[in-house]
Amino acid sequence: MGAHHEERTSDPAASPVRRREPSLEDVARAAGVSGQTVSRVVNAKGYVGAATRAKVEAAMSELGYRPNSAARALRSGRFRAIGVIMFTLAPYGNHRTLDAIAVRAAQAGYALTLIPVDPGNLSTVSGAFHRLAEHAVDGIIILIEAHQLDGSEIEIPPGLPIVVIDSNQRFSHPFVDNDQALGARQATEHLLDLGHDTVWHVAGPESSYAATRRREAWKAALEERGRSVPDALAGDWSAEAGYAAGRELAARDDVTAVFAANDSMAIGVLHALHEAGLRVPEDVSVVGFDDVADAGHVWPPLTTIRQRFEAVGALAVDALIAELEGPAGGADAASGDPQLIPTELVVRASTAAPRS
Repeated sequence: MGAHHEERTSDPAASPVRRREPSLEDVARAAGVSGQTVSRVVNAKGYVGAATRAKVEAAMSELGYRPNSAARALRSGRFRAIGVIMFTLAPYGNHRTLDAIAVRAAQAGYALTLIPVDPGNLSTVSGAFHRLAEHAVDGIIILIEAHQLDGSEIEIPPGLPIVVIDSNQRFSHPFVDNDQALGARQATEHLLDLGHDTVWHVAGPESSYAATRRREAWKAALEERGRSVPDALAGDWSAEAGYAAGRELAARDDVTAVFAANDSMAIGVLHALHEAGLRVPEDVSVVGFDDVADAGHVWPPLTTIRQRFEAVGALAVDALIAELEGPAGGADAASGDPQLIPTELVVRASTAAPRS
C-alpha cells in the first residue's frame, strides 16, 4: 500500500495574514511630500498650504492611515481627550447637556470618556478623578449636584484643568450653568403680572443646587412684591411627586397659581388638578421649568422656562479647551467668574389671569 499523503489547503480565515498598517512615510510617498509635511498636517502644527494639505489628507484617506494618538501624546503632552464625571443621565437636562458636550468635543477634535459615580457615596467622586487619570484625559468636566461637591472628603487632583456645571461657586475652577435664579424669577413674575396674589411652589430636592436657587429666587420675587410666601411643597423632579403635590394644592381653595421646579412635576400637578375637577388655567395657572420636548403637547400646553442646555455644554467644553490651549484664554476661563446662560419664558395655554 502506498504512503497516504494528506492534502492541506490554505484557509485564509483560519490563518489570517495581519495587514501592515500604513505609516507616515507611506502617506508621504503617496502624496509626494516630505514626512515632516505629513507630520505638520497630522499634528496641526506649522504652516501647510491648502493644496498640499488636501493632497496629504487624500493620501491618508486612500491608505486608511490612522495617526498614532499615543505617540502624539508623548510628543505633545496632550491626549486630545476630555473626561466627564456625572451622577446620572436620568434628568432631562443632564442628557441634553452631555449630548452637547460630546458634539462640541468632537468638533474640537477631542474624544470623550464618561465616568458615572454613585450619588450616595462621595468617595466615588474622588475615585472617578483617579480613574480618568488612568484613561489619560487632558481635563475634566464635572456635571453633578453642587451640594454633593461641597463635601470636604472629595479630593480633586491639583493641576488638572476642570470645569464645573451646576456649581456653587466655591471652587477656583470655572463654572457654567443656565441662570437658574433668572428662570425662577421669570416664572414667578409672569404669574404675578397676570394678577395672581401669590404663587405656590413645588420645589426640587434639597440636595440639588439648581432646585435651591430656583426656590430662593421664587421666594425673593414674592417678597420684593410684598406678597405672602406659601410653604414650598417638596418634590424629587418626578411626575409622581408633582401629582402628590398637586393633590395637596387641589384640596385648598386659595391656590390660583403654581410654579413647579421642572416640567415633569408640572405635568404631575396638571394631572392632579384635572382629576380634582379644576380647570387649567381658568381655576389654577401652572408654570414648569426646562421646556422638555413634550411641554407643548400636554393639555393645556405648558407655560415653562426654557433652558439652553446645548449652550451650556458647548460653553463648558470651550472653557476647558481655553484652559488647555492658551495662556490668555486659560487665564480668562479660570478666573472663577460664573458664566450663566440666560433662560427664556415660553408662554403657552396653562397660564392666564385669575378669575375675578
